[in-house]
Amino acid sequence: MTADSTLAVPLTHDSTQEPSIPRKVNPITLEVVTNSLIAYAEEMALALCKSAYNMMIYEVRDFCCGLIDTDGRMICQNSGGLPIFLADLDIAVRDGIERYGLDGFAPGDVVIMNHAGVCGQHLNNVVVYTPCFYEGKVVAFAANRAHWVDVGGLRTGFGNVQTYEIFHEGIQMRSIKLYDAGKRNEGVWQMISDNIRFPEASLGDLRAQIAACQLGGRRLAELFRRYSMATVRDCIAASWDQAEAEARAVVERIPDGVYTAESHLDSDGRRLNVPLRVKVTVKVEGSNLTIDYSEMNEQVPGPLNSGYSGGLSAARVAFKCLTAPHAPVNEGCFRPLTLISPLGTMLNARPPAALGLWSVALPTVIDTLLRALTPALPEFIPAAHKGDMGGCSFYGQREENGERYVLMNIFGGGWGGRDTADGESASVSICQGDVRNTPVELQEIRYPFLIECHQLRADSGGPGRQRGGLGVELRYRCLQNSTVNINLERIIDPPWGVDGGQPGRSNASLIRRGDGSERSVTKESNVVLAKGDTVTFWTAGGGGYGDPFERPKEVLAEDVRLGYVSVEGAARDYGYETEPEPRENIS
Repeated sequence: MTADSTLAVPLTHDSTQEPSIPRKVNPITLEVVTNSLIAYAEEMALALCKSAYNMMIYEVRDFCCGLIDTDGRMICQNSGGLPIFLADLDIAVRDGIERYGLDGFAPGDVVIMNHAGVCGQHLNNVVVYTPCFYEGKVVAFAANRAHWVDVGGLRTGFGNVQTYEIFHEGIQMRSIKLYDAGKRNEGVWQMISDNIRFPEASLGDLRAQIAACQLGGRRLAELFRRYSMATVRDCIAASWDQAEAEARAVVERIPDGVYTAESHLDSDGRRLNVPLRVKVTVKVEGSNLTIDYSEMNEQVPGPLNSGYSGGLSAARVAFKCLTAPHAPVNEGCFRPLTLISPLGTMLNARPPAALGLWSVALPTVIDTLLRALTPALPEFIPAAHKGDMGGCSFYGQREENGERYVLMNIFGGGWGGRDTADGESASVSICQGDVRNTPVELQEIRYPFLIECHQLRADSGGPGRQRGGLGVELRYRCLQNSTVNINLERIIDPPWGVDGGQPGRSNASLIRRGDGSERSVTKESNVVLAKGDTVTFWTAGGGGYGDPFERPKEVLAEDVRLGYVSVEGAARDYGYETEPEPRENIS
């Protein structure tokens, strides 16, 4: 879907206009085929992890893999990786289908894609896909998206707030055949290599992406040979119908109505005193749910924008959480969902807007969508979580050999308390799902930094009957001169509580120089650091759920014993006075 999309877009098809045709599929065959397809996506993901060059892929798992049909619809997707990549590979593949036509693909083709006007994400998220052939015809596409460590432009790593148009942010590739019938386009390969800072890493990742796609194509052909093309396609369609029915059954249990909520982001990184409005409307009618971004903040002059797919991703993550969070992903999951996303907002920005921080708004958008439904689902919706994409980028050149390096890491934080339990601690955002932080040991081995602490942040979870999860404290000490990008969010509007629960603590960071001077930083790029300087990050805690004074005393005592809540915090926030430690009788 391009940035010129219509305002109201049914995400797949309108089942009221196209009645579902009952499919006569053997239920055992259906289960075998459906789970085989999911296994293929998982195997593609494993192959990508095993052969990638950069830690954002093989450690953090910032990628997705899947199979797409010839109409550009999601057949299946791997279960790990980023939730904000939910079923959005179809947009990239559909662009190639429109450009070449199905007859324009040949065995051995490899297409590369990251164009902002189509994909709507930062250019580091590079899609690679290949046509899958059976009996001489294109029957599907194997595709993946992975975060390259660099794509050129002004930005090194992530978190840079200085760009204001997409041309600052790196090389764009729109549905380009990198391999044509098995022959590599050497000119395109050279162009990529010459325009990125870390060609060995990025081109290594590219080869890994190609290998993962080729694996998916082989597995799909094996399935067609085993069951026939007609049987497999009937099973795919039936699995979509099942997913749709399950999602609609959940939506039907939500009371019909129009629900709204509003929150704010701190700034776009360029105008630090101008908050950004996040306002959403959710309309429930029977088994249909509509999400409307018409009152969302207009697009901003900095890189905190996304294309249409940004708002689509947030809508899909929220919808999937509500309907079937553990079910496999396919096209049918989102048939009951319609998105209204006007052109010109920060979630559907007009080209050539900068998109470098495209994902920063999405955790707050998802929190706000869930918040809107609190009146309809009062015991189901949790308090807000840390609400940012938390991470850092340190970069520079090694003193010993002049080689460039970039250290990228993501941080966990607190999730909101819920009716039945405390929020999780030290967990990545709802947009990051199963991704992981980079291990401390690997960071210290590969980069000139010492990580002095990585620990839970006491008193950061919002007080409540069910406490918000804790953020973390993480401190880097520079062993050589370096540069850092810092991009913190949700400081002014912290993670909110629900039903009397209190907000969690906000994010913070502090640079301490070797001479002892200190300064706080929220959003700033290219901050020069000297050997011996430290940068400390404190991540946000989740909001609390329910009246803090209803928290059981024995649970609070355990919180204090474990250091999750300080003695002072227990008295201040919960009215809990700890009993003095018994003195040993030495007489």
